[in-house]
Amino acid sequence: MAETHFDEWIAAHYETLWPELFDPAVIGPAVDFLAALELSTALEMGIGTGRIALPLSRRGVTVHGIELSPAMAAEARSRPGGHDIAIHVGDFATAIVPHVFDLVYLVRNTITNLTTQDEQVRAFRNAAAHLRAGGCFVVENYIPELRRLPPGVTTHVFADTPDHFAYERYDVANQIAVSHHRWTIDGDVRTFASPHRYVWPSELDLMARLAGMRLRERWAGWDRTPFTADSRSHVSVWERSPGAE
Repeated sequence: MAETHFDEWIAAHYETLWPELFDPAVIGPAVDFLAALELSTALEMGIGTGRIALPLSRRGVTVHGIELSPAMAAEARSRPGGHDIAIHVGDFATAIVPHVFDLVYLVRNTITNLTTQDEQVRAFRNAAAHLRAGGCFVVENYIPELRRLPPGVTTHVFADTPDHFAYERYDVANQIAVSHHRWTIDGDVRTFASPHRYVWPSELDLMARLAGMRLRERWAGWDRTPFTADSRSHVSVWERSPGAE
C-alpha cells in the first residue's frame, strides 16, 4: 500500500526545505528538455507542488498530474496557474487518468518513493498505458551512492549546513535507503524521514522493456551532459513501442 510522507507542514514549507530545487537554473533546463520533445499533452507522476508542471503548462502544454499527498496537491492548486492543471489524487503506480498523452514524466528521484520492485514495475506499466504509440516516458533519478561507502559503512551524509543536516542509511540486502533530515527554521527544529527503493539505470531499462518501451536516450542531467560511469544522476527517455499493450 502506497504511503505519503508529505503532510501539510511539508507541503507548506517545501520550497523552504529544498530551495535548490526552485533555482531557475534547475527548473529552466528541465522544462526546456521536456518541451523540446514536441508534445502538446503531458502527465506528471508525483506532481508535488507543481514545480515543473506549472512552468511547462505556461509553455502551452496541457498538463495533468497524479499526486499521492492531498496536501501537496492542494498546494499546487493554490499557486498561480494551478487550476489550469488537472491533478488526480492517488498512487501513480496504479491511478488511471482517462486520457492518452504525448509524454509521461517523473522527476527528482520520485520513482524511489515506491519501495518495492513490484510497485516500480507497475509504475512503468502505468506510464506506458497512458502514452500514445511513440510517446515518451522520462525519469530523472540519482545513481545510488554505494561507491562512496567504505566496506561495513551504511550511512552517507548528503547535506550538512547550519540549517539542514541530512543523511541516507542503506539497507543493501533489501535495496532500501532511508533519508533522514533535520532542519532548523526560525529556531524551530523539524525532523523528517522517508524510505526509498534505490534503483540502477539498467534495472529501469528492464522495467521499461517489460512495459513495452525502449530506451531512446540517457543523459547525466537536463542539460544533456553525457552520461558516464562517474555520473551521479541520469535523465532517461524511453519510447512506447507501436503496438505495445
